[in-house]
Amino acid sequence: MSVKKQHFSEVKAIKLFGIKRLIPATQNSLKGIKAVWRNEEAFRSECILLALAIPIALWLGETLIQQILLIVSVLFVIVIELLNSAIETTINRIGLERNELSGMAKDIGSAAVLVSLIIMAIIWCTILFGIVFSQ
Repeated sequence: MSVKKQHFSEVKAIKLFGIKRLIPATQNSLKGIKAVWRNEEAFRSECILLALAIPIALWLGETLIQQILLIVSVLFVIVIELLNSAIETTINRIGLERNELSGMAKDIGSAAVLVSLIIMAIIWCTILFGIVFSQ
């Protein structure tokens, strides 16, 4: 598919409404998940973490709110990882040569992932300590 033809189909999809818009948007999202799964080890690791975290959260969480917080905190890390991967891919498309601003953009994306992991750890530790010390 040529770049011009691909661009036209993307623009056309944006003008669709309702279910006609939802189908190509979902297809694009699935292509993005497939691409990041193929290319990003960190994303695969975080998906494994999510797969492990869900049953643990459902078992450990004493309330529905605790269970949701535990699961959503891991999903939050995955969302930030997706955004970081999008930034890195865009920077790499621009050029692979060393550039201070490109490096800074990648470092900031990586810092966002780190902060999301810290938030996740705080949530998990707070809930776990609350469970342990409430008994």
